[in-house]
Amino acid sequence: MVSWRRVSWSRALAIGFLLLVLLPVGAATGCTMLGHSGTSWREARRDSSGQAPDPATTPEAVVQVYAARTVGIRGALGVHSWIALKPAGAVSYTRYEVIGWGVDRGARAVRVGRFGPDNHWFGSRPDRLADVRGPEAEALIPRIEDAVRSYPYPESYRTWPGPNSNTFVAWVLREAALPERLGRRGIGQGYRSGRGGD
Repeated sequence: MVSWRRVSWSRALAIGFLLLVLLPVGAATGCTMLGHSGTSWREARRDSSGQAPDPATTPEAVVQVYAARTVGIRGALGVHSWIALKPAGAVSYTRYEVIGWGVDRGARAVRVGRFGPDNHWFGSRPDRLADVRGPEAEALIPRIEDAVRSYPYPESYRTWPGPNSNTFVAWVLREAALPERLGRRGIGQGYRSGRGGD
């Protein structure tokens, strides 16, 4: 026979688990989904967020790193990240990122220049994680481009544990010796040769 005290303890553990773990995840998911309610991903906002300086009035070199909540329910737990750069005197940015769409049909995972440097990611306004300008940015640009070329998973994409967009950006940042990190939302940033994690 099960004692009343044991049933109460089990029930308290279950309620505690719900409150401490599932409630925050559910709230985050709800808020993420609320921000996109009524809009399909095809119609979601993808215009500039206004964070990248205008190349017409910014002659200096610029390197920026962005991350935005991913599309759908995955946005409660993860981000999509990318790097945008502009050499001194350039009239436009180059954006480097890894995208999973189409990889299963032979597309490369590493994409160049699909969107503007600071565009919303299907409705999510990106956070700017790094902003380096002037001579320091100019010195970083060749190292970033070398790191993009040497990325070990250019044809692969997997949401978890990786390789994904965060794996790519973390690789480039490490190789180029740019110290900024993606934070705990960067799922897959620590992926290396089949080992996921941060």
